[in-house]
Amino acid sequence: MSQARPTSDMYVCHGVTWATGDPRLLLAPLPGGPLAYVEIMNQRLGYQVSGTGRWCTGRYRFVDTHRVEAVACPDRAAAEQSGQCARCAGQDDFRFAHQFHQGGHAPVALSAYMAQPHWLYLATFADGTTKVGTAAESRKRSRLDEQGALVATYLTKSPDGRAVRFLEDALTRRLGLPQTVRAAAKLRALAELRDLAPVLSSHEKELARAAEALADMNIPAVWEAWTPPSEGDLLRTAGTERALYPHDPREGEHGLVPLACAGSQVLAVLDSNDDLPYLLDLGTLKGRRITLGPFSSPSAAVQSALF
Repeated sequence: MSQARPTSDMYVCHGVTWATGDPRLLLAPLPGGPLAYVEIMNQRLGYQVSGTGRWCTGRYRFVDTHRVEAVACPDRAAAEQSGQCARCAGQDDFRFAHQFHQGGHAPVALSAYMAQPHWLYLATFADGTTKVGTAAESRKRSRLDEQGALVATYLTKSPDGRAVRFLEDALTRRLGLPQTVRAAAKLRALAELRDLAPVLSSHEKELARAAEALADMNIPAVWEAWTPPSEGDLLRTAGTERALYPHDPREGEHGLVPLACAGSQVLAVLDSNDDLPYLLDLGTLKGRRITLGPFSSPSAAVQSALF
């Protein structure tokens, strides 16, 4: 895959990825060509969204036993179920991963991937909500980086993906911990962040409950704190002035200078003379056709979320 800023006129956006170690937009050039990464930080990001339709974001394929990579839709087709066209969905072996531990269909490549060690983690977001999740050894870092959490801890290391999924389900049943948190809820929580103390307290409380549950199951705990990427420091700092972006990033023209990024949530100013940073979720661009260029956001006059 290309690491350079692409020069195509239009792309299908695959969303935000942390696979390179920093946040980038993953783009499929139109009408064809390999996927390309575009840096989000340290530059101005201008784009225009074309139309209101959703387009296929391709599939994942296994590169080797322990790694997967994104592949663009060869037809750049309209999206159907789960953001894919029928052709890409039918060729996506990784889609069976969520039912793997329940005895569902498991292609050979997926079975090999799931045989690697996996981690169980807790991640807590800006409103104190804590979710339980899993990450393959090869995705240990990037999986948590893309979540947009404020604090997280790896609980234990499992021998394979089947074992860790059973643990994940067990903590959901025993403790009522969700396995997903909606992106809109993450964004709103970051906008309303006033004090980190409740977030840290909530995380410690859930860690204690998880420790007790794991002990009851005779599962050895391996407490390991996740170190948040520095790109998100401003977003994780209570008291940093911010307001929700007053425009829909999925339509029209936008021009942003990102100051921070956590997961797919971005804190940005509209231009170098704008003192008020805005919060928006670039993940909403997934499946949209966009053009990069010297575009600007409409003017905005809103009150800071912190007052």
